[in-house]
Amino acid sequence: MHTMRKGFYMQVYGRVQGVGFRYSAMQKARQLGITGYVHNKVNGSVYIEAEGEDEELLSFLSWCKKGPSGARVEDVQWGELPVSNYKNFSVRG
Repeated sequence: MHTMRKGFYMQVYGRVQGVGFRYSAMQKARQLGITGYVHNKVNGSVYIEAEGEDEELLSFLSWCKKGPSGARVEDVQWGELPVSNYKNFSVRG
């Protein structure tokens, strides 16, 4: 049975820059088989586009609500996106 891949975006607010958030997110995403990218925004938040199966995306989302040990996540806004078929998960900017 083929399951549907979905696309999510996540905007993560709090102390999430300069704490290794992007690289930890990349490792987590790759463990879960999620593709997409993570990017630091000028407003201090982190923006993520992630694609994968439902269960993996929800695991990734719950990880993003905590982040790596040095982070202090205050809010995560997220929603669905059309699938872009990213080949891997990368860190941008």
